[in-house]
Amino acid sequence: MCRVIAAVAESDLRRLIIARSRLLGFDQIGFAAACLTEAQKAGLRSYLAAGHHGSMGWMQERADERADPQILWPAAVSVISLGLSYAPPGDALATTRRPMQGNISVYARGRDYHDVIKGKLKHLAQFIVGQAGPAVKVFVDTAPVMEKPLAQNAGLGWQGKHTNLVSRQNGSWLLLGEILTTLAIAPDIRHRDHCGSCRNCLDICPTQAFPAPYELDARRCISYLTIEHQGPIEEGLRAGMGNRIYGCDDCLAVCPWNKFAAAGREAKLAARPDLVAPDLAVLARLDDAGFRGLFSASPIKRIGRARLARNVAIAIGNSADARLMDAARHLACDDDAVVAEAGAWAMARLTGDAARASS
Repeated sequence: MCRVIAAVAESDLRRLIIARSRLLGFDQIGFAAACLTEAQKAGLRSYLAAGHHGSMGWMQERADERADPQILWPAAVSVISLGLSYAPPGDALATTRRPMQGNISVYARGRDYHDVIKGKLKHLAQFIVGQAGPAVKVFVDTAPVMEKPLAQNAGLGWQGKHTNLVSRQNGSWLLLGEILTTLAIAPDIRHRDHCGSCRNCLDICPTQAFPAPYELDARRCISYLTIEHQGPIEEGLRAGMGNRIYGCDDCLAVCPWNKFAAAGREAKLAARPDLVAPDLAVLARLDDAGFRGLFSASPIKRIGRARLARNVAIAIGNSADARLMDAARHLACDDDAVVAEAGAWAMARLTGDAARASS
């Protein structure tokens, strides 16, 4: 049962918060009670019980807090959910058709969005405290907060069949952040589902990571495999990864609601030219210092050089281009056993492709 005190009516304060969020560059804002529905809590329990979280043990360890913001912070009364568009100006999947280059998820081609959004949230939170004096806490994807269900409750959009948030205004290209507060404020109307019979996001998945609509098995998801997963990647999933070396946008990019999304306006999230389609041969030669230098201020820096090198090796193996054999050989000699195994796999793939081409 949610503990909610009497809500503040639509007021100057609400309008001031919305206006300040726009000045800070947020594209969407909504208000909700600091609680989840029973159906949303049950969805989390089912997800964890099925093991779909893979090796992300932190989801299980803090499941109670994740399912109830008022366990995470007992004083919380309301949540202010905010969205920042990162919609690309062109074809998000163009680089997936360039096997000599690595494909990086759109959100990771610029500055680390955690830092960008957290800075904006802190400014907004300070403004709210100055106006009304409540206690506040800010979150950006680094705490046990179910941001997508809360965003749906706050009216920003709905969780689509790919389990990501879909917005009428911004399609599937919306980064989320939250302010939990002791302030009582009138909630917005929870957004209803508008996916209809569309299956685009389910059918395009290269590794068939969706057991059913609205269900994601992270253990087969390329974003999970390239970012969260440590150790070797299951061989049966490698071919489907193509040249995706950090994240995957396929299910997002084919959402029909994207036709309403204008290109994101936040300059700090704009793609760096050197991260749009980096050469796999160059990435394969990065040492630790080179990795840190190239990915300074990028979310990619969080996964470390070895995990990226493993992903690069798999992309090289999928390239079917013998010109990358030297790069594969270099990775096969890596000091990291996981990288070396992936490099040897890439060499075997390229050798097999060359043999087939000459036969």
